[in-house]
Amino acid sequence: MKNTWTIAARDFRSYFTSPIAYIVIAGFMAIMGWMFFFNLSHFNMQNMQYQQYNMGKGMSITDGIIRPLYGNMNVIFLFMVPFITMRLFAEERKIHTLELLMTSPVKLSEIILGKFLSSLLLVTIMLALTTIYPVVLFITGNPDLGPIVASYAGTFLLAGCYLSIGILFSSMTENQIVAGALTFAAGLFFWLVSWATQSAGPVWSDILTYLSLISHFSNFSQGLLNTTDIFYYLSFIFVGLFLTHRVLDSYRWR
Repeated sequence: MKNTWTIAARDFRSYFTSPIAYIVIAGFMAIMGWMFFFNLSHFNMQNMQYQQYNMGKGMSITDGIIRPLYGNMNVIFLFMVPFITMRLFAEERKIHTLELLMTSPVKLSEIILGKFLSSLLLVTIMLALTTIYPVVLFITGNPDLGPIVASYAGTFLLAGCYLSIGILFSSMTENQIVAGALTFAAGLFFWLVSWATQSAGPVWSDILTYLSLISHFSNFSQGLLNTTDIFYYLSFIFVGLFLTHRVLDSYRWR
């Protein structure tokens, strides 16, 4: 594990020696800040209308703010993760340092896991910065803690799936733009694959729904930690890293 953490620390520092981390974090927080302000304003306006026309208590904070906010966060990560992962192996291949790294006394699995952890740490920092939104909600209202914690857990796992896709495609090419584009396309595919269930048969409909990344997030947004959803996300990450290992292993023996 020492080698893994050494590689993770090296790659994590490299994010901040270039503009990548600053641009990604600034863009992410700007978009999330706007969405939080919009959701909060829309929630207040709707509840005022409910009270004005005596239509009941109105929407809860969970339904009006929390679920839309973290649902939108997952969409933003779909766009942001390719910028985080596209350079991890593609840059190493382009400047021919990958050969040196793979001939060093470090296991290939440690290299892959180290790079994955470096990108996951950056995502963790991005998520940590968004905790200001639940703090504001607790100061001004009384939201349910369960959906917030579960949404963070689901978003963390979902982002890990995006990262595993990104590392896989970054290992396939030395062109960072190509790696980023393929990562976005693949992530979008696994996001939208459940849309085909309407025209698929009963068996294929269940398969496509299970393969969809977003369909497994619905329980998290309701405050439920389902072992089936957790197992799916962890399996998805494992498969992505395993395929990356196979790609790099074949590259080593060429």
